[in-house]
Amino acid sequence: MITADILDNPTIAHGFMTRQGGVSEGIYEGLNCGAGSDDDPQKVIENKSRAMGLLDLPASALRTLYQIHSAEVVTVDEQTDFSSPIQADAMVTKTPGLALGILTADCVPILFADTEAGVIGAAHSGWKGSLGNIARHVLAAMEKLGATKENIQVAIGPSIQQPSYEVGPDFPAPFLFQDRELGCFFIPSKNEGHWMFDLTGFVQHRIAREGVTQIERLGHDTYKDPRQFYSYRRMCHQGEADYGRQLSAIALRK
Repeated sequence: MITADILDNPTIAHGFMTRQGGVSEGIYEGLNCGAGSDDDPQKVIENKSRAMGLLDLPASALRTLYQIHSAEVVTVDEQTDFSSPIQADAMVTKTPGLALGILTADCVPILFADTEAGVIGAAHSGWKGSLGNIARHVLAAMEKLGATKENIQVAIGPSIQQPSYEVGPDFPAPFLFQDRELGCFFIPSKNEGHWMFDLTGFVQHRIAREGVTQIERLGHDTYKDPRQFYSYRRMCHQGEADYGRQLSAIALRK
């Protein structure tokens, strides 16, 4: 498990899980927490329990979403019904004891906390969610619960980094349509008509533009480190049938 210095506070538990310490085997070897994978469901359940154990929380604390690559955010508490999948890509809460979990395998996991107000958030930010400014929506939802931007601390977790993230000719047009200055996050690839995209840099830029000054970007490249991380893009390049997902989570301690 990887933690961020900026979120080192006794009132919260947080972690960006790696694939170390799980019971899954084969292409899922390790701590695969992705129920959407074709892994043995019982092993995924055990992995989630182990992940919560790393945060000193019971397995029942974990809440996850049916992630849809959107900018949708939901506010949750102990009454929120998770028996049916909730389609969104971020959650916020002020309820102690709930672990907000995000699953990724190259996309950007973002954890948010205002420890003064006792409000936390977690977001799955792929390129679509980032373009839709999911971070802005998370911050707005946190403010509704009493958080303030000057007190919000943000950790940007392990994800695919620019040297590993080649995108095609349909980029960077959607970003330039929003703001011509966003072209700085794309550099030409060695393949004509393709680009290398700094997704995590773009995410950090988006958050900073919202007025948040306390941001930590961890910088681990999920594509380049198969021992530590699952990667959708690496799976594609290696011709594997499926891939695992790592869990990132944050909780207010009771």
